[in-house]
Amino acid sequence: MLESVGALTGSPWIYVVVALSVLLDVFLPLLPSGVLVITAATAAAAGSTTVAGAGAAQQVTEVPSLLALMLCAATASVLGDLVAYRLAWRGGERLDRAIARSRRLTSAQERLGAALARGGGILVIIARFAPAGRSVVSLGAGAAHRKVKEFLPWSALAGVAWAGYSVGLGYFGGQWLGATWVGTAVSVLALFVAGALAACLMRRPAAEAAAAAAATATATTAS
Repeated sequence: MLESVGALTGSPWIYVVVALSVLLDVFLPLLPSGVLVITAATAAAAGSTTVAGAGAAQQVTEVPSLLALMLCAATASVLGDLVAYRLAWRGGERLDRAIARSRRLTSAQERLGAALARGGGILVIIARFAPAGRSVVSLGAGAAHRKVKEFLPWSALAGVAWAGYSVGLGYFGGQWLGATWVGTAVSVLALFVAGALAACLMRRPAAEAAAAAAATATATTAS
């Protein structure tokens, strides 16, 4: 296993694997795209990657470029968002019914529409860090037929922020803790913590809206 990971991070194929993983995890949020980015950045922090051959001397291979890794992850993130956005835009009645049955998608669609209408899409950036948040926001924007010029700039900012954060975690974790599984695990844990915080921030507006609606209903009943 260690040999396989070391060989991948020391090969140009790491960019292809990262790009495909980031591109597709908008549809399959369980793909470990963030873990791959962090692992590659940790290898870059080591300065070299060694691959042990059976009964042979260790072979030193090239390490990923941090800038190329970040650009690759950010670009794939934006492309994945746009694919999901366009598919939802053209989804038709079947997708509309599926979204209508999902409280999470409906709520996200309403909040995203309000945020974009106010000229602020910070929700898109926050959602990029939350588990499955990217999927919810991209599909919601497309299904609501939000204009691409309203969605795309925020998607690009979200992709750059997420890619920069993930690469930074892997690199500095490798610098401070060493390019070991311990350094990678701590960096991945920090990514998950950011995801949990983002999920809480995404839920809070919905909870506040529900409380306001309940208060309005109570006041109307009382009057």
